[in-house]
Amino acid sequence: MSTAPDPASSTPPAAPARGRGRKGAERREALLDAAEEVLVAEGGPEWTMRAVAAAAGVRLGHLQYYFPTHADLVAAVLERVLRRSAERLAPLLSADADTPGAAAAVVTTLLAEQEDARLMRLFVEVWALAARDTTVAAAVRGFYGDYRTQVTAFLTRRHPDLPEETRRARAGVFVMLIEGASLFRSEVAGERDPATDETLIRTALALLGP
Repeated sequence: MSTAPDPASSTPPAAPARGRGRKGAERREALLDAAEEVLVAEGGPEWTMRAVAAAAGVRLGHLQYYFPTHADLVAAVLERVLRRSAERLAPLLSADADTPGAAAAVVTTLLAEQEDARLMRLFVEVWALAARDTTVAAAVRGFYGDYRTQVTAFLTRRHPDLPEETRRARAGVFVMLIEGASLFRSEVAGERDPATDETLIRTALALLGP
C-alpha cells in the first residue's frame, strides 16, 4: 500500500455547507474555532449553541445559519478535528518504511503531539462525547480503524514475512499504546517522566519491528 487511506473516510458527513464562497468559508471556520475553544475550555456539558455564539461574538441566528442544529455543529467540529489528525498521520505512515529511522520518526512524532495540551484536551472531550453519542462514537471508531489500517500497512512494508493476523494485532496494540499514553503524558491522568517515556518508546518500536 503506497498511500494512506483517505482521511475523510473516518469522519462523519459534514452538515450541508452554507455561506459558500471565500468569506462564507472564513466565517464558518471562525465559528468552528470558537466551538473548539468552548469545548476545550468548558467541556461537553457547557458546549451549547448559545455559548459558542457568545464566544464567536455573533448572534445565535448567525451561528444557526451555518449550523442549524447542535448536531450539525458537533458533526462539523468532529469532522475537522479527526480530519486534521488523519492528515498528520498519513505522511508519517505512508513514508518508506525501510528508511533508517522510519519507525523512530513515527513514534517520536506521535509522542511529540501529546505535548500539545490543547490538542489532548480536545481529544479527551471528543472521547467523552463519543461515550454519550452513538454518531460521534461511530466516527471515532472509524478514525481509529483507519489509523490501525495505516499502521498495518506500514508493518506490511517493513515485515512482509509476518502473517497478516500478526501485523493487524501488532498495529492494534500500537494504536492502543500510543493513544492510551496520551492520557497520562498529557497530565490528564498522570504525568510524564523520562524513565517511563524510555520504556514507552522501546515498547512502541518493538511493535513496529527492528
